[in-house]
Amino acid sequence: MLTIMTGHFWDNSRLGLFGHVVFSVLIVVQIVLCFFLYHPQLDWLEILGWVVLWISAIFGVLPIYEMRKRGGVAKGESYMKTTQLVDTGIFAIVRHPQFVAGFLIVFALPLITQSCIIALLAIPGVVYFYVGLIEGDEDGIRKFGEDYEEYMRKVPRANFLLGIIRCLRRRH
Repeated sequence: MLTIMTGHFWDNSRLGLFGHVVFSVLIVVQIVLCFFLYHPQLDWLEILGWVVLWISAIFGVLPIYEMRKRGGVAKGESYMKTTQLVDTGIFAIVRHPQFVAGFLIVFALPLITQSCIIALLAIPGVVYFYVGLIEGDEDGIRKFGEDYEEYMRKVPRANFLLGIIRCLRRRH
């Protein structure tokens, strides 16, 4: 789910392959348990959760198109194998939109289900996505150098509300 990858993510990762497998399994367990623990009591919380989940879809899908369109990806390659820094579209709002999507998903599921177990299982997801954010920036610096550092000064890592405000200010 990194927006910028060098192809050696598992080797360079702080979590290593084992950590990624463990965190991925916990996130999948959280999602599967939602089907069994879905008993919302407060309608407004459930509605908020669904809104957050739909917003996560935007942050999860738009980067795929943006990276293919502007990232210099070779034909037939994964959209994550970019050769050019992308700082337009969703990437003008946050540097790592797919990690934002992950955060929003693990945040939305406890709101939808209103289950303490689902909320507790969200914690490892938050840790996983946070580590991914840090590694994504390190990878971006290795790959794009000063251009990426300048990008980091302009665009927030994951705070999409701040990113929207900054993006609107740049347009005026």
